[in-house]
Amino acid sequence: MLEQLFGSKTRVRLLMLLLNNPGKSFYLREISRKIKVQLNSVRREVLYLEKVSIIKSVKIIPEVEAKKPAKNTQRKKKTAQYKKFYLINTESVIYPELKAMFLKAQLLLEKNLINEIEKIAQVQYLALTGVFVGMENFSTDLLLIGKVNKKNLVRVVKKFERALNRPINYTVMPLSEFKYRQDITDRFLYDIIEGKKIVVIDKISK
Repeated sequence: MLEQLFGSKTRVRLLMLLLNNPGKSFYLREISRKIKVQLNSVRREVLYLEKVSIIKSVKIIPEVEAKKPAKNTQRKKKTAQYKKFYLINTESVIYPELKAMFLKAQLLLEKNLINEIEKIAQVQYLALTGVFVGMENFSTDLLLIGKVNKKNLVRVVKKFERALNRPINYTVMPLSEFKYRQDITDRFLYDIIEGKKIVVIDKISK
């Protein structure tokens, strides 16, 4: 849907990356690697989006360069290499509408993901957490309690990883394991159950 609207798969992936990380800047090769698109295509889209003020650029000394020891201050000034980094322009007049549009598209993808999982699994409990609720580097992004063919689940998750343009870490456990972990107050499970999440299916607490 977004690709048809914006006319470019690269542009959609680029905007999704930056909108999901407001305030965080990326250099060209990093963007290329993260969205899995050739550098020249990324450069072309970045130049266009910066021209229309949807994204902006800043010059920063990369952390690795900044940490390099220098024999003297003068030499450090000469050898320090600035790189151009790009981030979403939150002051753009269309930023709120753009963010809302991409959020709705992501919610639609999430709904489709849930529907696909329900087709291949006997779900007792399903919760979206981690990247789905804005928590990067959380222990898992999706918790599924029940029975599922793992090969089919891998196929479904990979499909939506490509659509969302980000990895999805998921956890699957049978009901018996869930109850055992619950009884021993397992820290991993406790962090999920008590943390920020979207509960999609819950047949356990009923």
